[in-house]
Amino acid sequence: MVTTYFQSKAFTLLYDHTNQLGVAEAIGFLSSEEFREAVTMCVRLLEEHKPLRWLADNRQMKAIRQADQAWYAEFAFPKLRDSSIRRNATVVSEDIFNKMAVEQLMKRAPDLGDMALKDFEFREEALAWVLQPVK
Repeated sequence: MVTTYFQSKAFTLLYDHTNQLGVAEAIGFLSSEEFREAVTMCVRLLEEHKPLRWLADNRQMKAIRQADQAWYAEFAFPKLRDSSIRRNATVVSEDIFNKMAVEQLMKRAPDLGDMALKDFEFREEALAWVLQPVK
């Protein structure tokens, strides 16, 4: 069963109970307030449902401000590192500025433990990979 956990004009967060999968989809440019609200809702889903899998569909997401990248690194990386997620798939953005922002963020990432991370160009491939059995 898939439920909508949170939705705004530029961000949708779903939870697939059957597959223990969180799905985050961003569209366009998110203001600092929108970005931080979206990330905070993702963290809340992680804490409440303890999913094993995560799919971030960033295909239509635009650039992330420097200040928001710094905030994400400080706020979200520790939560992600300590989360239940074991498979984390990202469908990369078509926007070059978002790609560069995410690359910069990942350079700042701490050791994420047993979490497998993988980037994809197509959502179908990302979903197939993330739904594979978790070790």
